[in-house]
Amino acid sequence: MADIIKLLPDHVANQIAAGEVVQRPASVVKELLENAIDAGSTHIKLIIKDAGKTLIQVIDNGMGMSATDARLSFERHATSKIQTAEDLFKLNTKGFRGEALASIAAIAHVEMNTREETNDVGTKLIIEGSKVVSQEVTVTPKGTSVAVKNLFYNIPARRNFLKSDNVELRHITDEFHRVAMAHPNVHFDFYNNGSEIFNLPVSNLRQRVVNIFGGKTNEKLVPISENTEVVNINGFVCKPEFSKKTRGEQFFFVNNRFIKSSYLHHAVSAAFEGLINDNVHPGYFLYFEVNPSSIDINIHPTKTEIKFDDEHTLYAILRSSVKHSLGQFNVAPVLDFERDSNLDTPYSYKNKQAGVPAIEVDAGFNPFKEETKKSFSSSGFKKDKTANWESLYVGLESKSNFENDFSTVQFESEEVTGSFFEDEKTGTDGAITYQLHRKYIVTTIKSGLVIIDQYRAHQRVLYEQFLKNITVKEGVSQQLLFPLTLTFSKAEMQLLGELKESLESTGFAFSGFKEDSVEITGVPVNVTESEAGILLDQLLSDFQQEVPDSGFSQTDLLAKTLSKTLAIRSGEKLDVNSQEALVNNLFACKEPAISPFNKQTYITMAVNEIDNKFL
Repeated sequence: MADIIKLLPDHVANQIAAGEVVQRPASVVKELLENAIDAGSTHIKLIIKDAGKTLIQVIDNGMGMSATDARLSFERHATSKIQTAEDLFKLNTKGFRGEALASIAAIAHVEMNTREETNDVGTKLIIEGSKVVSQEVTVTPKGTSVAVKNLFYNIPARRNFLKSDNVELRHITDEFHRVAMAHPNVHFDFYNNGSEIFNLPVSNLRQRVVNIFGGKTNEKLVPISENTEVVNINGFVCKPEFSKKTRGEQFFFVNNRFIKSSYLHHAVSAAFEGLINDNVHPGYFLYFEVNPSSIDINIHPTKTEIKFDDEHTLYAILRSSVKHSLGQFNVAPVLDFERDSNLDTPYSYKNKQAGVPAIEVDAGFNPFKEETKKSFSSSGFKKDKTANWESLYVGLESKSNFENDFSTVQFESEEVTGSFFEDEKTGTDGAITYQLHRKYIVTTIKSGLVIIDQYRAHQRVLYEQFLKNITVKEGVSQQLLFPLTLTFSKAEMQLLGELKESLESTGFAFSGFKEDSVEITGVPVNVTESEAGILLDQLLSDFQQEVPDSGFSQTDLLAKTLSKTLAIRSGEKLDVNSQEALVNNLFACKEPAISPFNKQTYITMAVNEIDNKFL
């Protein structure tokens, strides 16, 4: 039998590796930015066109490369970061596998210009699909410029799986945030289709967070600083009142590397226990410094997961640090056992001696001695007139008159204020509605009984109503007496700009969009002013998680979010008129049987089914 196992060609192996390293344009941005950081750059520029599908370019002023290093950097497993296996446990750099550039070059057109500071000229290298097209000497500034064009040009199936430009740009922005926040000592510029998105100068950690997420973020932050033998923790947590339903503003960095850890997230959430509701999440920007030998970062292709030697100790330190900071800055209530100055002795009594209590006894007191009783009147004290006690009975009738008076007594009828079935009412058509456990509405039909889930039913009613308003653009708005100003991050403001037209169709009215805030002058009829901010937060959270592509799915998701947020919840009491209106509106819908989220809205029970229960 012939041998069937063969070595893969390099270009095929590179494309397979690219499947792990390069999942979307944001993956390329991450790898190139990390390479620029490792090169010791102080100024990094990111240029994007068409959400990275046409161009991704990273320009830095780092150490640059020689002609040999430039050519060798595109080979598989070629790296300057490690030499032996032991180096994996003392990493101080971002990349170390040596697969990033090789994987990117396998699925795109790459042009690199690089020059070392000691050389007068640099190297220009052009690679297409792992094949070196040209290498020549060129004049270029110190540092390295890598331009990745036509991503996935030779893998059309992979390119078809990319989302819309807005969605891909959102992922690129997230990766840019993660790198920029880990290195506040580096100047970052971010351009998209020729317009500047971010200009982040060198600053301290707090200012970098504020520059990325907007000026209003500064008042939300509570600093954290804890130095121990195991770990040094620095950073910020957001005050409890600024917690959101979205989990966007949550960042962990270990040795300046962004990571995801549900275990550490639970430690922060535990520190906020009792300060926030269960359905909201605290924001945090936390930086850990640990011994590189105590962690293993080589357990995930994207290097966003890390294995710690002693997770339990880290959990306890993080939880207590967050709790301590919340109490130290009077964010959380704490017990204060310090001396209260209000209990101090006043200055006027400070040098006085305490007086000895004196006891005075009236030696002439006789309890059997008759005294003249006095009563208080408006004119002073006067003697009580007890001699005219007979006058109290003047005008009383005889005993017989008492008996005659009882025959004419009239009793007032008591008003019935409630009944056992106060929620029941028989309509003109004989139908009865009854709210069961403030969750279900029970009503009768000719064949038996219908039990309706009030929350899901109201979702269906609102969903079709909002879908019609957005499509026909007939949303009714109620004007606010005073404009409402809400603050968001730049990424959220960009998403709101995309949804502005659809939101106006539902009844929202905007008077102005700023860099990090929006002013609302009108809201839909069934939305209160206090619900507007909650509704928009939920809307942004849903769009960031589901990231719809087409216009129809965007409209559909908007209607779903509005209906989910505004529908009456289980536990709300409805009067009979509201119950009947909900039942009638539900069965007037096009799809009354299911909610917008494909959940059953009602069940029916025929009379014979009920009869069978009694057999």
